[in-house]
Amino acid sequence: MLTKGDKVAVLDEAVNGVVLTVKGQEVTIETDEGFVMQFNENELVKTGGTDNLMDSVKGINTEAINKEKAIPKSRSFVKEKRDKGNVPVPEFDLHIEKLVKNKHGMSNYDILTLQAETAQRHIEFAIKNRIPKIVLIHGVGEGILKAELDFLLGRYDNIDFQEANYQKYGQGATEVFIRQSKK
Repeated sequence: MLTKGDKVAVLDEAVNGVVLTVKGQEVTIETDEGFVMQFNENELVKTGGTDNLMDSVKGINTEAINKEKAIPKSRSFVKEKRDKGNVPVPEFDLHIEKLVKNKHGMSNYDILTLQAETAQRHIEFAIKNRIPKIVLIHGVGEGILKAELDFLLGRYDNIDFQEANYQKYGQGATEVFIRQSKK
């Protein structure tokens, strides 16, 4: 039951004030900003003479709440474990957008040549540095770059190749295995 002079807060709004009149269920309050507003009594809660709504609620330990807020919670995530010998496979994207800033003015022949030369550089680098496996991402498209890569890879004696993992790359990548000769 509210009476004149009680400090109140509106439940679903950020409004605090003081009760001016009570007529049945209708309560008139003056807000802290000086506005006069009317509410039903069930829309208001008595703040017990304080401006802080939490202080008037019995049974809540505000010290414990504030302490809990102050302690940073550790982030929970699962890090993928890798074997020490399991090194990630180098991936090389041969899409023209990844190779040049602006492809305007380049013919299809120029684009294909640049992509094939880039693939050849990566293959030679892998052979030279004894990298056992690489992935060349060529995309699906019309299959012209894939056919060019198949021709290029077929010229090497120490290389085997196949479609890369479908779940990871779809049909747009080739896995290249380099058989290392003993030195």
